[in-house]
Amino acid sequence: MGYLVEGFKTAFVILFTGQEETFSAIFTTLKVSTFSITITLAVGIPLGFLLGYYSFPGKRVCRTVVDTLLALPTVVVGLLVYAFISRVGPLGSFGLLFSLKGVAIGQFVLGLPIVVSLTASATEQMENSVRLTLMTLGASPGQLAASSLWEGRYAVLAAAMTAYSRIISEVGVSMMIGGNIKWRTRTITTAIALETGKGQFAEGIALGIVLLGIAFTVNAVVSLARRRASS
Repeated sequence: MGYLVEGFKTAFVILFTGQEETFSAIFTTLKVSTFSITITLAVGIPLGFLLGYYSFPGKRVCRTVVDTLLALPTVVVGLLVYAFISRVGPLGSFGLLFSLKGVAIGQFVLGLPIVVSLTASATEQMENSVRLTLMTLGASPGQLAASSLWEGRYAVLAAAMTAYSRIISEVGVSMMIGGNIKWRTRTITTAIALETGKGQFAEGIALGIVLLGIAFTVNAVVSLARRRASS
């Protein structure tokens, strides 16, 4: 147990002294995850509203597919994205492999089903009286969508935070697509895997503390949003 105690002591020293390599992984993680969740929400929320609000042929199949993708392993996402953006893939000419843009694409694929599914559920749970009132007032499709999403804003926020939690804690996509390149694509999770494998427990613990702090904050926001949505 002694090495754990020493590891935690050294970890706090690393964090408080601002070790450049450690904070490079932290800033890279925040940068790529913020970009990923922004694009995920921009695409996922409208799709989730359409899936939850409207009835159309094949809706059940679409919903089943989306719900199934919630459990999609990160390494499978990494493999699929790798196949598309590698040099021999259809998107190989864009040079996305081993770049933060490539990692962002993988994280987008990982987070999109979460946002779509939870937004659709929030839309379906909206009271019919709200819909009828909006339609009676002659709301346009855009106003109808905006008002409906505002009514379920806490549930949509919970969807966003859940997706962000999934994105920031994944390791398969970042490792396979980003390549864990120092100063460029190394994230918190890939750095933890690397440092632990090298026996550098202090660096791994320091990054783990940061990741736990982010995850705790995100989960606290999700819990608050869910309580607001159910009240």
